[in-house]
Amino acid sequence: MNLIKKYWKLLLSIAIPIVVAGITLLILTALLQHPKTAIAHVSGTSSTTKSTETKTTATSDNSIPTPVPGLQLDTNKKYGDKYASGILPVGDNKYLTDSQKVGYVYTCTTQSGQGGAGTRGPWFMNNNTEYDVNKKVAVNGSVSWKGSYSMVISGSNRVITTNDLPINHTTGIFPIASSDPAYLYDRNPNTIKAQTFVYTLVATPTAASSPGCLNGGVIGVMTTGVALFDAFDAGGRDAGAWEVQDSCSGHPQQEGQYHYHSLSKCITDINIQTVIGYAIDGYPITGPTIASGNVLTTNDLDECHGIVSQINLDGKLMTSYHYVMTQDFPYSISCYHGTATTAPGAVKGQGLPPKA
Repeated sequence: MNLIKKYWKLLLSIAIPIVVAGITLLILTALLQHPKTAIAHVSGTSSTTKSTETKTTATSDNSIPTPVPGLQLDTNKKYGDKYASGILPVGDNKYLTDSQKVGYVYTCTTQSGQGGAGTRGPWFMNNNTEYDVNKKVAVNGSVSWKGSYSMVISGSNRVITTNDLPINHTTGIFPIASSDPAYLYDRNPNTIKAQTFVYTLVATPTAASSPGCLNGGVIGVMTTGVALFDAFDAGGRDAGAWEVQDSCSGHPQQEGQYHYHSLSKCITDINIQTVIGYAIDGYPITGPTIASGNVLTTNDLDECHGIVSQINLDGKLMTSYHYVMTQDFPYSISCYHGTATTAPGAVKGQGLPPKA
């Protein structure tokens, strides 16, 4: 019996250190592999550790997009809808010839000319500083045309070919008939004629070192196929206020070139991301609407009537500088952000009067 106790004690003295060593080894291994979990178990508590992973989405060439300089659209800002009532400011004589600022047209010339409208309409108000677009008459008629418009990217150019007739809306009857109520204020004697215009624009425009002045007449082309003129009539007055256009905000000049001066009422998608035209410096033109009740005006834009935001261009959503068509003067491009090319079409009759 004493011999059994002796051997049992000897066995325990050998086994205990081995067991302790084994446990110690297991703990050390756990600490090395899962230190936080192991410590939690050793201390008698439970702990859950969440792992975080930062994912970066690289472009196909692993490059980082270059920020576009310029006034940025604030997508969180509520710009409001300042001109929802239809009462707009009159922009007569709001032009500069040596510099540019918001709300003015930077023009290259001060030539005088004869205005299109002969009489101020009853839609002028507040000492002729404003006009009510809802009270302004429009040229009668609904004439359909066989318009043509195509756009292709050819090398570094965007080539737009058009006959200058609207592809998706009608026009009024021109010359304006003496029986038309519009005749009391504007006796436009011109007839709409098909043109042969090819606009060769820079497909990827870049900002010029300084804003460029407008030389009168054509400043862009809309996706309706119709030319876009600057904000003035032939006499240097606010064309949107003075001249009587048709229900789609267009009319012809001396050579029969149908054109807009302001945002056409027949362009229905005027979202800020939708390209509705191109300026002759290559930059896109969009509508002013961010959302219902949130619409950009001239004072929300830079001195050339543009802004930087995301737009749908050539089937892709991208951040770009672009011009914005607004309800208020000067309605569209007021100076060139890029370098303008020579536009097809006439500039006749687009001079400006001397300053008063």
